Amino acid sequence: MRIRIRRKVRSPTRRMADLREADEAELQRLVAAEQQKAQFTAQVHHFMELCWDKCVEKPGNRLDSRTENCLSSCVDRFIDTTLTITSRFAQIVQKGGQ
Repeated sequence: MRIRIRRKVRSPTRRMADLREADEAELQRLVAAEQQKAQFTAQVHHFMELCWDKCVEKPGNRLDSRTENCLSSCVDRFIDTTLTITSRFAQIVQKGGQ
């Protein structure tokens, strides 16, 4: 008596389609991550320009204490604002996922 075991064999075309779908999903994820990095970089550059224009009256070899304090406060405000926005965004995403 012989026992036959059948296995389901997927066609090469189907396997390629699955691979392409997986590759496409990964590519979309990578593109989204790169877009986020580019957006963050653009925001940092914009922020630096704002702080520079606000705090630096005349560039020199050294920063005076007033300029240094101004830049430090500007950076602190940027960090606080970014953390607040990020936290709020995370809350919104979490509520949407429930």
